[in-house]
Amino acid sequence: MQLRYSFRLYPESSQRTALARAFGCARVVFNDAVRAREQARVAKEPFPTAAVLSHTLITRAKDTPERSWLGEVSAVVLQQALRDAEAAYKNFFASLTGERKGKKVGAPRFKSRKDRRQAIRFTANARWKITDNGRLSLPKIGEIKAKWSRELPVTPSSVTVIKDAAGRYFASFVIDTDPETDQERWNEPEPDAAIGVDLGLAHFAVLSDGTKIDSPRFLRRAEKKLKKTQRELSRKQKGSRNREKARLKIARVHAQVADARKEFHHQLSTKLIRENQAVAVEDLAVSGLARTRLARSVHDAGWSQFVAMLDYKAQRYGRTFVKVGRFEPTSQVCSACGHRDGPKPLDVREWTCPACGTQHDRDHNAAKNVKTAAGLAASACGAPIRPEPVLAQRDETGSHGIPPENRAA
Repeated sequence: MQLRYSFRLYPESSQRTALARAFGCARVVFNDAVRAREQARVAKEPFPTAAVLSHTLITRAKDTPERSWLGEVSAVVLQQALRDAEAAYKNFFASLTGERKGKKVGAPRFKSRKDRRQAIRFTANARWKITDNGRLSLPKIGEIKAKWSRELPVTPSSVTVIKDAAGRYFASFVIDTDPETDQERWNEPEPDAAIGVDLGLAHFAVLSDGTKIDSPRFLRRAEKKLKKTQRELSRKQKGSRNREKARLKIARVHAQVADARKEFHHQLSTKLIRENQAVAVEDLAVSGLARTRLARSVHDAGWSQFVAMLDYKAQRYGRTFVKVGRFEPTSQVCSACGHRDGPKPLDVREWTCPACGTQHDRDHNAAKNVKTAAGLAASACGAPIRPEPVLAQRDETGSHGIPPENRAA
């Protein structure tokens, strides 16, 4: 499994200038590649190959007055920009033909110098390295101070330097993990340890064992600060340095909210995967819910990010992860007797089953049904979990007039 490790970078003033130059050169080469492909499409000519684009847009362009400044950055950065353009076109064509699953991918577009997020990539050919004093050495940029929050399990082959909208710099490494080593990190839970998770807004998650996890609502808590900074931005003159400073303030607030939400998701998903052999959640239609009046709360909860974390951590540590279909009536069925009582308004938080008289908390009952629907009701290690089939009764529809010896067992 491939995982991404990110570490904060603290470049000096001269290094930030060199990084800005590298970001700009990579952006220009990417745009030149997109323009060349588009011109070939309009002229109904074959698309230029990667080798032709590399020779034309990089090697020969450096000898021209208009593109001579491309030689001020590492050639590897420019080559990787061409590879990014090729990958973008591959994904686009694969999406058109249906080979690429998921949402449709549009054709590559020109990158703008006003984009708040910039990135460049250095491969092993660039001879980047981590120095003995813990700095990240990049060609034609220098040794950048880095904060290593954890050790890299293996030596990565490439590093991506990212600048986000808040003006922060990060070094991102893609690491191939060892499955055996990963599974040895945690002790195996009990074989029958399984949990169902019901995601919501009143509580972020309710577990099938009755545990309720409050929703932190990070964005709601930051709304007052955001309103203040956005008012300051509205008073600044467009194009001024003060407006850029005000924009950075807003971006930093949003970055703090996103980081806090991600940390909360990481801690909770790690806890669930560590303590259970199997985890089940409901496959929610987040994109549909995000178009309702609850859109802000839905985005603030970040369910998709949390479910994605559960998925990859279960794969990494050898756990079972199940998504229950979104049309499963988890809120309508009694988890005690299986009686279906029909849909209920959202303001109904507790109800009593008319068949068996069991009083249910709506979310706790749904979490139990998620666990049952996923096949984790009795065991997470393959033991029988659903009730065994039984003979149909005489008064049931479809059983009249069939001799007992001819009925299906």
